[in-house]
Amino acid sequence: MPLESGIEPSQEQLEQLAIAVNQRDSDFILSEIGDLHPADITQLLYDFGSQECKYVISLLPYPVGAEIITNLDSETRRKFLRVYDSAEFVQFIPAMDSDDAVDILTETPIRFREEVIARMEDKEMASYIVELLRYDEDCAGGLMAKELIKANANWTVVRTIEEIRRQAENVEKFYSVYVVDDHDILLGRVSLKKIILSKSSTLIKDIYEKEIVFIESYRDQNEVAEIMQRYDLESVPVVNFQGMLLGRITIDDVVDVITEQAEEEINLMSGISETVEEDEPVWTAARARLPWLLIGMCGGLLGAKLAGLFEWQIRMVPAMAFFIPLITATGGNVGIQASTVMVQGLSNRLPGGMSFLQKLMKTILVALVNASILCAAVLLFTWLLGDPIRLAATVSVAIFSVVILASIMGTVTPYVLDKIGINPALASGPFITTANDLLGLAVYFWVAWAMLH
Repeated sequence: MPLESGIEPSQEQLEQLAIAVNQRDSDFILSEIGDLHPADITQLLYDFGSQECKYVISLLPYPVGAEIITNLDSETRRKFLRVYDSAEFVQFIPAMDSDDAVDILTETPIRFREEVIARMEDKEMASYIVELLRYDEDCAGGLMAKELIKANANWTVVRTIEEIRRQAENVEKFYSVYVVDDHDILLGRVSLKKIILSKSSTLIKDIYEKEIVFIESYRDQNEVAEIMQRYDLESVPVVNFQGMLLGRITIDDVVDVITEQAEEEINLMSGISETVEEDEPVWTAARARLPWLLIGMCGGLLGAKLAGLFEWQIRMVPAMAFFIPLITATGGNVGIQASTVMVQGLSNRLPGGMSFLQKLMKTILVALVNASILCAAVLLFTWLLGDPIRLAATVSVAIFSVVILASIMGTVTPYVLDKIGINPALASGPFITTANDLLGLAVYFWVAWAMLH
């Protein structure tokens, strides 16, 4: 039974496919995967070596092969492209968008890249690629594709329709037509609906919309993602400093940026300083995790030293030591909650949103409610478990103080990091946990000194 898109293949099917690939049984391979979506074929190829993948792709039409290569993750694709020479790879370029072609070529050696561009028959596409290669990959210019539909403001509707037919040959999806002047300066856009419903002799300048969201080519990719999320855009035009239309960025490219942002923030929140793939060498994986482990260890040593300063209190009231994990865990949890909320707020800045002071005041009010409930719960449980009422009261007051201070610290720290240009997600990881452990211990022993002295 042939493989089906969206359905996980069985182990038996995978084994049969592997045997067919090893035996170069093209008929069986095409009968199994010929009707699959390219994304599903990509997933299957991760189980094969580069030569086997090359053979499978050679059986498929170039547009399908181009999409498969585009879908591969960058590390796998770098290894895979080593089995191609420039004459073989250039056949896939016409089936790719210019931005995807550039992303792939930047992962190859310079000589290979230059040979591919020189071998391209479509000189317009080649010029697009050369132009896009000069942009950094993490700016709007590096994300944009040159393929788009545009119309001069002085054109009639009938001429515009003819131009749309001509230009659309290289554009897979488009939702509107960008309007420019004689110097390619972006003026606005006109919807396909308006073009279709207008009379043939109507000029585009009489029906286009002047209000349009655009982004400059030098803007950071994070700004692009923020703008497209804010205005719910499927695509956004890119202009240079003079306002000349250069290209467009589509939502699929921005989804990749948003995914990278999320992965980076998850890594930071987990105490991993760099992006690490599953197949990375052991030293690379260890290097990514080690810095924050060392910082956490230093924090633990400082905490132990801090507890040692109050050794005399623990000797007088040994039961105090039993509550140290409670204090540190509560402070860490509260700090992470507050910092996570603040990081989300900084990531989703909206016009008319709450100011920092408003957020801080709300955090304090929430902390007061939580602290009061936790304080009462600790007082009740410690008293019911038979601890002296003065010790129970000490732990309760310490918990109350730690919750308030950890909430404030968890809110202020991401804000400060953001203001000095450091990713605020850093505040939601080991940094805030370690800091709140030390803060919690200091507060606990200070309260204990004040109440039990």
